[in-house]
Amino acid sequence: MAISTLTHLNFTGDARAALEFYHSVFGGQLVINTYGQGGVPQDSPDSDRVEFAPVAADSPNADLVAFGMVAAENGFRIAAYDVFDATGGGLAGAGRRRADSLVHDESLFVMLNGESLEEVTPLWKGLAEGGTVLQALAPTPWGTPYGMVTDRFGVTWIVATS
Repeated sequence: MAISTLTHLNFTGDARAALEFYHSVFGGQLVINTYGQGGVPQDSPDSDRVEFAPVAADSPNADLVAFGMVAAENGFRIAAYDVFDATGGGLAGAGRRRADSLVHDESLFVMLNGESLEEVTPLWKGLAEGGTVLQALAPTPWGTPYGMVTDRFGVTWIVATS
């Protein structure tokens, strides 16, 4: 039996743009379903069935992403959605550099690990476009390259090789 994990990013209006960006970097299949298409789940701790309430076509939430995913042939997978009724864009928290050190207050990191520097470098460059490099992709004392970048949507990526 195999267990796998999938990073799921929660946005406040930027999920579509973020998923399209990750699709441009990693390729593969892009899936986007909106609240207008599928409704909004009516969470209940006591229900034995998930119910979805329809969302009117003229609602400001109708075009927001209820579920989205990028699935690439190389195994990369990421999911995202827009929090219903949330606005403002982006994620909570982002890494920032002080004059003397790096301060981390991210709500999450996404670890991207490849087999070689040649494999991860184009992905690194794509993620860094419009973002903030916190640690350049460079050799480490333990030998393998490592870097950290916060992309233009506020998601911090740790990029490394095995």
